[in-house]
Amino acid sequence: MDLEPAAETAIRQCMALEEDESCAVVTDDKRAPIGEALYAVARGITPDTVLLRYPPGPQHGAEPPESVAAAMANADVVLAPTSKSLSHTRARGRATDAGARAATLPGITEEVFTTGLDADYERIREECDRMLERVADAEEVRVTSPQGTDVIFEPGSREWLSDTGIVHEAGGFSNLPAGEVFVSPESAEGTYVVDGTMHPHGLLDDPIEIEVEDGFVISVSDSEVAAELEEAEVEVGQDAYNLAELGIGTNLAVTELVGSVLLDEKAAGTVHIAIGDDAGIGGDTDAPIHSDGILREPTVYVDGVEVELPRVE
Repeated sequence: MDLEPAAETAIRQCMALEEDESCAVVTDDKRAPIGEALYAVARGITPDTVLLRYPPGPQHGAEPPESVAAAMANADVVLAPTSKSLSHTRARGRATDAGARAATLPGITEEVFTTGLDADYERIREECDRMLERVADAEEVRVTSPQGTDVIFEPGSREWLSDTGIVHEAGGFSNLPAGEVFVSPESAEGTYVVDGTMHPHGLLDDPIEIEVEDGFVISVSDSEVAAELEEAEVEVGQDAYNLAELGIGTNLAVTELVGSVLLDEKAAGTVHIAIGDDAGIGGDTDAPIHSDGILREPTVYVDGVEVELPRVE
């Protein structure tokens, strides 16, 4: 699989690496080919490029070795294709606080890398800006679907955020592949039916029905998803069931779901709804789980008016 075109997009378009800057590519043993592809493109731009590889972390959010964290904090640009996410680690936070432009690629595979980054990210930014304009001042967002979804979100004072994949400002941060507009709502009520992708299953054979009351999940029809939430509940109690996120996919290059949450939640025209942690996206819940479920055929209403979702022409 030719990884160079996707690596070129990530380094040049998304991160805008310059010849007088430093770049740290952080990877692990399972994602080394992607790390090496990014390193090859980066070192063609600046000689101040390093590739750091370490054994995969035990779980999402586990800190990398201190030597890796130090290199991240001293780089102008950081890219982290790893099997376990570095997005919400202290190492990533210290790097961006120090002014690094950072992109994490958690759980990335070669298929996801080539599909999600074979895209025009300036166009994706335009789609994000258009969607953000429609939802930014919403008092109420309702999502329905033919599968039985009917759930209402109240953003309250929480700010809608945009993940465009364009990280050109010091201290900026994004996931790659990117392409979504999202919010951590203050409350939510109703039922949503996940018929796309959800951990630990990947692409679903059978839809999962999830009931929400007063901003918390109160029932899940799938035993494996329920077991993950129960495990998190042992550590943080009811916060494990927090309705954490409503997101709208804007990546026009993702035309079909492949079973990767990282990619599928960005698919244009989809909605994803997450349970658990929202501390990193404008909320106040710190939990050891952030479980996204993707809806294939949503209809979104903002204060009673249907919103046109991004669609591939």
